[in-house]
Amino acid sequence: MRKIVTALIIGVCLLLAYFTVTSVEKVVRSDWQEPLPLDQTDQSYRLALITQDIDTPFWDEVIEGASLQARQDGVMLERLGNYSHNEDDFLRNLELAIHAKVDGIIVQGLDTDEFKELTKIKAAFYSIPIITIANDVPMEESLRRTYVGSPQYQAGQLLARQLVEDMGVSGEVVLFYDQSEPYFQEQRKAGIEEVLEQYPGISVIPAMTTEHMDDVLATTQALLNHYPNVDSFIAVNANIVAGMVQEIGRRRQVDSLYIYTFDDHADVAKLLEKNKVDAVIRQEPEEMGRLSVQLIVEWLNGETVPLDFDGYFTNIDILKAIDAP
Repeated sequence: MRKIVTALIIGVCLLLAYFTVTSVEKVVRSDWQEPLPLDQTDQSYRLALITQDIDTPFWDEVIEGASLQARQDGVMLERLGNYSHNEDDFLRNLELAIHAKVDGIIVQGLDTDEFKELTKIKAAFYSIPIITIANDVPMEESLRRTYVGSPQYQAGQLLARQLVEDMGVSGEVVLFYDQSEPYFQEQRKAGIEEVLEQYPGISVIPAMTTEHMDDVLATTQALLNHYPNVDSFIAVNANIVAGMVQEIGRRRQVDSLYIYTFDDHADVAKLLEKNKVDAVIRQEPEEMGRLSVQLIVEWLNGETVPLDFDGYFTNIDILKAIDAP
């Protein structure tokens, strides 16, 4: 009996040894691999593109460029904007994107304390990189990673040089800008003034207004009353151009004045076609959108670290009324 029990025990042990060896052999010969690190797995970044305006030619091109690059890079891009140029809604969209913990935010810069608080404190708390697009804000005040858009100071210089070429080296020039003087307009204005101050015969008349139509009309009317012989208007803020031209047209022939601005408002193209604006700074909104997505993805992948704090500038040139399509 003892021999039988011993034989059974030996048999069981041999059987267990066989299965153990077989299992080890299968593991050694299998294709099993250690899981890849998280950052090497197939994942899609979530990006947000936030603007104050949508459904305008300029921002439609920004969105188109960003969307094309997002598809190419295999990332998710959510576009947030509104039709009313409403600052509260804009900030609400920015805060929504931050609390959603997206991987990166591309946003039209807004030079206000509320905007800077969101980017400098809340976005930084979640370590969300911010890229400003088209309109910049100072890096030290917003902690944005970089800026993608036109070189605004040089754009102002280019526009002023065109005015001198058209008008000559003497005359009265109204420099029309937003009374809140956001950073990007401040840069444009400084570039314009740097060129015009080289010509003693040119008198620069600074004029502040808001974007509200009534304010634009009233300010333009007052300027024409005080300076009936004015030769030129430069609108640093393209949003005021339509109202400005409308009031000028009530008082005198628009084509008797030299009028200049930038192309980032929907009304500008129509006014240029009708020869009511002489020339504008033409920008590259589609390239702004494309490049901003490319850069933020490269930063997230660790390919471009750090990004250039001074910004990545897209091309600008002059589009004159006679060349408009």
